[in-house]
Amino acid sequence: MSGENKILQHYKKVAQPLPEVNNTWPLYDAGLENLGKDGAPVEMPMPEIRDDQLLARVDTVGLCFSDIKLITQGNTHPRISGRDLQNDPVIPGHEAALTVVKVGSKLVDRYKVGERYLIQADVFYKGQSMAFGYVLPGALQQYTVIGPEILDGDEGSYLIPLREEDGYAEVALSEPWACVVAAYRITWRETMKPGGTALFAVTGEDDAKYSLEGAFSPEGKPGKVVVIGPECATRAGLVQDLGELATVADSGQSLEQLSKTYTGGKGFDDIVFFGTPSPEMVEEAVKVMAVRAVMAFLAETPLGRDVAIDIGRVHYDGHIYTGAKTKSVAEAYKKHRSAKLLPGGKALMVGAGGPMGQMHTQMAAEDPNGPSVVVATELNQERMEELNIRFGPAAQERGAMLMAFNPRQLTPEEYEEKLNEATGGELFDDVVVMAPSAAVVEDSARRLKDGGILNIFAGVPRGTIGKLDLSQVYLAGHRWIGSSGSSLADLGYTLKRIQQRTLRTDRSVAAIAGLNAAREGLYAVQDGSFPGKIVVWPQLPELPLIPLPELEKHLPNVAARLSPDGYWTKEAEDELLSSQLVQD
Repeated sequence: MSGENKILQHYKKVAQPLPEVNNTWPLYDAGLENLGKDGAPVEMPMPEIRDDQLLARVDTVGLCFSDIKLITQGNTHPRISGRDLQNDPVIPGHEAALTVVKVGSKLVDRYKVGERYLIQADVFYKGQSMAFGYVLPGALQQYTVIGPEILDGDEGSYLIPLREEDGYAEVALSEPWACVVAAYRITWRETMKPGGTALFAVTGEDDAKYSLEGAFSPEGKPGKVVVIGPECATRAGLVQDLGELATVADSGQSLEQLSKTYTGGKGFDDIVFFGTPSPEMVEEAVKVMAVRAVMAFLAETPLGRDVAIDIGRVHYDGHIYTGAKTKSVAEAYKKHRSAKLLPGGKALMVGAGGPMGQMHTQMAAEDPNGPSVVVATELNQERMEELNIRFGPAAQERGAMLMAFNPRQLTPEEYEEKLNEATGGELFDDVVVMAPSAAVVEDSARRLKDGGILNIFAGVPRGTIGKLDLSQVYLAGHRWIGSSGSSLADLGYTLKRIQQRTLRTDRSVAAIAGLNAAREGLYAVQDGSFPGKIVVWPQLPELPLIPLPELEKHLPNVAARLSPDGYWTKEAEDELLSSQLVQD
């Protein structure tokens, strides 16, 4: 066995003694200049653990724009609001692959030294959000303590076991990839929320008979249904069918007043319009939607104008707008297709050149059951060209087409011609928006064909208002969906796909770095310097920030192990560790 292989083997088996110090990147105040001390990591004593804790070595950590949001906002960030960072600094980093190096006495039956794990960052413990890399110390350090919050959280353990053969970089990137995967695993209710509070708004346009058959979940009916609207046969029929669930409210009250009275201001879980409401009423109703609320329309005529909705809440709060030309509430709620990109369909990726946008484009291009046409737009010319180079061949290999172009290089007329050229003059089955702009979302929504899905992936803040044609929800079956982060199940599903080699997360690696260069890497993330992800190896502190195209100049032995088309590989990673680890 070569010396390099011995070094790597010792590393994987944790065969060497632990150092006395732990190099870390604490955040002492808002701003990258307040990360670490004097632009460098901070040496801290190696952590001591309690009997209910693990000590884990951080093998790799991906840098994320969410880290930038945390660092630039400091203690105004929602996850750590009001925290005294001077005395209780945050250690960022949440896209991590870990190895257990010490086990507390109470955990010896559950965990062993040398075991490897992926961590789900969205930790909930006793009902509280305790996110790793936010509330809990994260992975921008060489070693981190894992305690009961993670090991015995509300969903069980937030550690997912890894195999010895899994690459450190590819599994660390499971976390951002899981957010992309989660965007196509979004589900929404097809019935009214059991135990929730609903609002039925009768418009007074007709005296039709509406059906509630199938509108309620087998798990239970709503706790209360507040009915408003003029006194008419429609309202009377609904109240009769609802029975004791119904509460007829004074229609003279504003919807905000009704929300305060019947939901304590948390908002209605379901808002159902019977007949076409006024745009003003819809805009008022949007403001009283609860988290995960559904707004459903049973109507046959258009609203008359675009409606202002909070598109940030579609992304962060999971708002769903649905409906149909029907008299059946169940039919208005019915899901006609999943959130997955339509097999054989036409997909538009808007703002596709950033790290997350490239992941979406890669997934669409490589999926054997994916769209037949993928159009990707990107305003950065270099990133746009990279999309064609990276993912065009993969789409072509499975008989699909990828076309990427820069709208900024085209007149509005040329842009429309380019879209028509790609689709044969058709609209899109799926539009995924990565650009955090209300204007972009507005433009994207009008590009959906009947039954199409608009996926608002970009994290536009709550309170971002976009004017959209809500009539298309019930007249053309459009669905607008969004998601933030990923679940433990999403992460496990993503990891399984990586291990089955049906998802190549290592193709997202654009640059590598050691711990000392992490701050430089974060500046690069902030500036959008690279088309993909930066992966940090904390155990290689002196490794500079190296873009993969420049790897040959710095580490030719590692560059020789990249894939033929220049992507990161497990073999390159093994060579990096074998050649760069210092053996004591």
